[in-house]
Amino acid sequence: MVALAASVRSAPRRPSSGARTAMMRLRTALFWAAAAALVIGHVVLAWHSLTVARFWEDEAFNLTVPRNLLAGLGYASDGALSGSTITPFDPRISTGPVVLLPVAALLATGMDPVLAGRLVPLAFWGLLLAGLAVLGRRIGGRWAALLAVGVPLAFTASAGVSPLQGPADLLGEIPAAALLVWALAVLPRRAWLAGLLVGLAVQAKLIAALALPAFAVALWVLAEGHGWARIRGTLRSSWLPLLFSAVPTALFELGALLALGPAGFVDHLRAFVRFVRSGGQTDAATTVLDKLGTLAESWSLPPVVALLGAVLTLALVALGVARRWRTATEEERVVIAYALAAVVGALAFVAWWATASRLPLWVRHPAPGILAFFPVLAAVAVWAVARLPERGAWRVGGTVAAALIGAIVATGAALHVADTVSSRGLTLAEQRADVEPLRAWVEENDVEWVAAERWGWAVPLVVLTGAHLGLQDAPSMTEAPRLALDDCGTATLVSGATSRLCAAR
Repeated sequence: MVALAASVRSAPRRPSSGARTAMMRLRTALFWAAAAALVIGHVVLAWHSLTVARFWEDEAFNLTVPRNLLAGLGYASDGALSGSTITPFDPRISTGPVVLLPVAALLATGMDPVLAGRLVPLAFWGLLLAGLAVLGRRIGGRWAALLAVGVPLAFTASAGVSPLQGPADLLGEIPAAALLVWALAVLPRRAWLAGLLVGLAVQAKLIAALALPAFAVALWVLAEGHGWARIRGTLRSSWLPLLFSAVPTALFELGALLALGPAGFVDHLRAFVRFVRSGGQTDAATTVLDKLGTLAESWSLPPVVALLGAVLTLALVALGVARRWRTATEEERVVIAYALAAVVGALAFVAWWATASRLPLWVRHPAPGILAFFPVLAAVAVWAVARLPERGAWRVGGTVAAALIGAIVATGAALHVADTVSSRGLTLAEQRADVEPLRAWVEENDVEWVAAERWGWAVPLVVLTGAHLGLQDAPSMTEAPRLALDDCGTATLVSGATSRLCAAR
């Protein structure tokens, strides 16, 4: 953090040539030491997420789509949340084809289903970090890049019953964030490609559509002129990326129309609208303060420390943009576009989640915006320090603020990794061992469907057996064996370490 502060501070006196050389070498050594620690932290988190973390119910439900696609059943889920029948283009599968189609391609190679499912989001995690490094370097140099890449490591969304356990979870939030970051990276020179990447992000996770205003603001900043001339320029430069952003969704819905027919497609659209309006949840009776408190607790630090980091970051961003708004060079105007896009994007995701009373205290919901835009704000904060007045308290205060932000991110990242490694929760290996006798019995008896006793812990175990997933309260599951934890109440067909398959009631 001393090196981060030194990298953005301008000393009033020029040191000797030898002292400058020694200082540069020290900064370089500190940078590479910090970079190595960051890489190790990311590798540990990724490996744990890929091979150790439990396989949980949302991952399992998503995995039914590529399995069914390979089985010749089309792009369909097992419909566990909609009657426990094969459900083409199930609107309750909010993780989209940008994630699930590559999973199907890996499954076609014969790879283990869980690893195939998790490698795809993990690859997107790598793209996310690479994109943040590119943006950070472009914005404020190598230290800004390092800070931007560190922010996702400090963020944790693993709390609650619907977590984002780690970067390899078979979910759409991280792929959507990665695509949004790369859309920002290419926006100044290839706006059409940025639009396409935003469209792909929407088809990774629908909620990524909330990022559209952020890109509109960025295009406005990058447009030439002032007043109405700038607005007209923004409109001229926006229509092509907006068109390209609609292409992935248009192709997906065209596939749904061809597969379902007109009547089925209308039903599909109605179910989709109902799902979007409800957020897939009943009324959770949460408040804005509840949500913001949960967000502040999601950095492995006391909430007041996380809040301090946010306040310092936004203050530096505001000061830097205000200082250079009227006299910005071409390069600085790009940075200002990134800064305002990140502010609008972060606000859109957090405000939507915080004000949606139906949505529970699951910070996973705004995670695409947090992972895409919070790191950009941190990088802009580093850039802003060098734009403060060189003399007086402004530069010193900005340097101290940047150092504090770096220390907060580094501490949160270290604590997140340490907490992950020391976790003693249920593991994937334990789930596999538990379900192995059940999987062998299902395979031997050619069982097609198994009903989970309830939504939750039993769902991933059913999917690990290789059978189709249903829920026991669905009428279609009256003849299917049940996977239960407690005594069956009927004949026990086979038992695992903690679970058992029970005869139908």
